[in-house]
Amino acid sequence: MKIIIINTACGNLYSLQSAIKKIGFNALITNNPNKIRQADKIFLPGVGSVKSVMHTLQTHNLIHIICSCQKDILGICLGMQILGKYSMESNGIHTLNILDYTVNMINNTHLPVPHMGWNTINYSKDSPILYNIPNQTYFYFSHSYIINTNQYTIATSYYHKFFSAIIQYKNFFGVQFHPEKSGIAGLQLIKNFLKI
Repeated sequence: MKIIIINTACGNLYSLQSAIKKIGFNALITNNPNKIRQADKIFLPGVGSVKSVMHTLQTHNLIHIICSCQKDILGICLGMQILGKYSMESNGIHTLNILDYTVNMINNTHLPVPHMGWNTINYSKDSPILYNIPNQTYFYFSHSYIINTNQYTIATSYYHKFFSAIIQYKNFFGVQFHPEKSGIAGLQLIKNFLKI
């Protein structure tokens, strides 16, 4: 199986590669369009700013490749957020427009922002990406922006309000948390994605 981690020039590339290796697979970190086209599974990670990640994708001519991809793609954290059409970060920026949602800042004066640390997910829809992951499982979050619950939401988490923790549409998957930092549960989710 050819597994690609798209090089979005963000900080969690090697921790994700290491997590994939722990479950017995090798992943290549690249922004080479030809290698990405040949992949069986694709990870789209993101940490930092939407503007920076979108600039990296545009610079390497990857936007059309991602948007037209027929292989399974898992967006992680910012990688999930940019699957939508627009983010309010950086005074507003257009993103990949694969899914119909807008990303909004966590707006709460009583809780710290960013939302950082362990939190549970809740789901009522079955999905192969959730195999062997019980409801109320803890995952590690680190984010200041959220996607409201919508037609693509298959799992939620709660931080001042319910928000999308996992989304799925056709071959596009997204998680707001960091599975590569989420211990055994995170490894299970990565394994599930690779087996879909």
